[in-house]
Amino acid sequence: MATLVVVDDHPIWREAIARDLEGAGHRVLAAFGEGRAALQGIRSLRPDVAILDLQLPDLSGVAVLQGLEEDCPTAVLVLSASGESTDVLEAIKAGARGYLVKSASPAELAEAVERVAAGDAVFTPGLAGLVLGEYRRLANTPEPDERPRLSDRETEVLRLVAKGLGYKEIASKLTLSPRTVQNHVQHILAKLQLHNRAQLVRYAIEQGIDGD
Repeated sequence: MATLVVVDDHPIWREAIARDLEGAGHRVLAAFGEGRAALQGIRSLRPDVAILDLQLPDLSGVAVLQGLEEDCPTAVLVLSASGESTDVLEAIKAGARGYLVKSASPAELAEAVERVAAGDAVFTPGLAGLVLGEYRRLANTPEPDERPRLSDRETEVLRLVAKGLGYKEIASKLTLSPRTVQNHVQHILAKLQLHNRAQLVRYAIEQGIDGD
């Protein structure tokens, strides 16, 4: 039996997932419909597995993944309506251990939860090859002599992230929208091949970007 948190913005779907998984013998600790609440819940409850939708009304599922600390023991299984390669790869790079599309049956979901809790990577058939191909491509890409260069705006955003400011605070300081700031952060993560804000902060400190 695994302890679970379910994150989906559709109440009926959220309740159905929780009911099916409890029927399969798992224990659902909580269910959330918004990203920020889910992030706080996962951090405090520390379930074995979080079932996470990508489309949430405030933070995206990828942002939730990026917000989890490195020492968080929770394995994240994305359950999304999208099977697009960009969504799959973005979620996996952000730290998801598995990815299922919502056409999966209750039995397939319950089995995926068990496998993810045991440390396996689980994907909807057809997606595993996509992820493996991407990792092979990255492995065959020559290591650059130095990290990619950040723009002045990206460097400023990174400096404020390293100071512990949230998206809204950074947006206010730089006269940007919170969504624009979030996009900048995701682009910085992609450029630096990092996975979450904790790694960004460490990078900023190492590079001396966290000062005034």
